[in-house]
Amino acid sequence: MKRSPAIVAALLTGLSLSAAAQAPAAPAGPAKIAVVAFQAAVAQTNEFQRDFGDLQKKFVPKRDQLKALSDEIDGLKKQLQAQGSTLTEAERASRTKAIDDKSKQLQRAAEEAQNDFKQEMQDTYGGVATKVGALLVDYAKQQGYTLVLDGGQQEAAVILYANQSTDITKALIDAYNVKSGIPAPPPQAAAAAPRPASAAPKPAARTSAGH
Repeated sequence: MKRSPAIVAALLTGLSLSAAAQAPAAPAGPAKIAVVAFQAAVAQTNEFQRDFGDLQKKFVPKRDQLKALSDEIDGLKKQLQAQGSTLTEAERASRTKAIDDKSKQLQRAAEEAQNDFKQEMQDTYGGVATKVGALLVDYAKQQGYTLVLDGGQQEAAVILYANQSTDITKALIDAYNVKSGIPAPPPQAAAAAPRPASAAPKPAARTSAGH
């Protein structure tokens, strides 16, 4: 069953609220704040990079089909251009229509493939993000953080300064990789993994219990 970004975000928010409601009240004290680049953390986990590599392989046949159709259209255009002067008006019209029909077919197929890939990409990212978000909540509680801010979203960034020691992005990635038990993919596959931006669910920022 596919999960939309909105559903994933809602699950993460619900998880955070539930954890806060069940946690005992903590004594008042100095705030301990951390910063995390959540999208980058999810994208750099071994699990996401593995799944992204599998997704790319899944769409190789579709990409090959689109290329073959594109090459066929290019060939028909070259034939029409080369033989145009020897063809009757009816033949030229027939070939032009065939090229136009195949061009429309290619456009539809490319759009469908792009939409399918985008949706599966969102599902892949959302599935890992949900688990990374849950681990983030546990990690923050274990380390005694009272507030964790996402500094990786440019459109929502309000952090003007943060000491490097407060950045827990790598620690979160390492902790998740250990928990998942998934080994790192080959360097080439890891380098190809993107950092999702448009559909990136993340845990809602919250203070720990009592703050």
